[in-house]
Amino acid sequence: MKNATFRQLRVFNAVARHLSFAKAAQVLHVSAPAISMQIKELETAVGMPLFDRQGRKVSLTTGGEYMLVYARKMLALLKDAEDAAARLQRIETGKLMIGMVDTATYFIPALLNRFLEERKGIELVLQVGNRSNLIDWLNNSEVDIAIMGRPPSEMSTSSESFAANPLVFVASPEHPLAHVKGLRASDLRQQSFIVREQGSGTRTAMEAFFTQARFQPQFTMELQSNDAIKQAVKANLGLSFLSTHTIELELSTQQLCILDVHKTPVERAWNVVHMMSKMLSPAAEAFRNFVLENAESHLAKQFGSHKP
Repeated sequence: MKNATFRQLRVFNAVARHLSFAKAAQVLHVSAPAISMQIKELETAVGMPLFDRQGRKVSLTTGGEYMLVYARKMLALLKDAEDAAARLQRIETGKLMIGMVDTATYFIPALLNRFLEERKGIELVLQVGNRSNLIDWLNNSEVDIAIMGRPPSEMSTSSESFAANPLVFVASPEHPLAHVKGLRASDLRQQSFIVREQGSGTRTAMEAFFTQARFQPQFTMELQSNDAIKQAVKANLGLSFLSTHTIELELSTQQLCILDVHKTPVERAWNVVHMMSKMLSPAAEAFRNFVLENAESHLAKQFGSHKP
């Protein structure tokens, strides 16, 4: 594959990540035909098909799965070289790749806006996923920095806490428990819960809470975004367990309320995480420092303190 280009590898990686030519085109800001052309040229250079295409359904071939491993290694090595060049020049420019959990989208964009105001030379790439996604992205060098709750213990990372992340039980104001004071965990035993998918840090924290209370709650609905969960709770389909950073608007408009449950809020922390084996670029290092210095005061100003 001596004729393959880094552009083709980037396109291949994007299509493999999303398993969609259209989504890859959207992420890379090019046309779908351009994506198809790049993949066709790469397959010619490699000498085998990389994807199976059945209508709009796309999947990696066995050869594609093998090639993806090496493509990601080459792209990571190229990114390391670009970062090394930036460090040698001591400039805060280049590509900054940030991964974040869904909950962080409620405050990180505003911080990023402040960060980028004086750093016009940085090309920003954002990826949003659950905790499992972020671990994969860190391990594959697909993000420089991850904003997440509980840092991974299964690999060698540097993690630094920058703010508290209070987790609470929420309900529709019409729910029978909405205005009851002094609830215990056992009072929730017969309730239906709307939860995030497996791999979500919020769900893990909720399950740990109920494990300590020595019972398994009834999960009636599993949704993959905080916004979808909030809509379901507002419709009084059940209770949920969310970060207070996700419910500011709904509390202020009285569409949701926080339940007064003993031993809540459950206090977790927000962390900025990167791989120990990866030296941060000047842009990534600048963002890390900015988060550590400014995020806590920003969160306090934006969200304040919420009580049942």
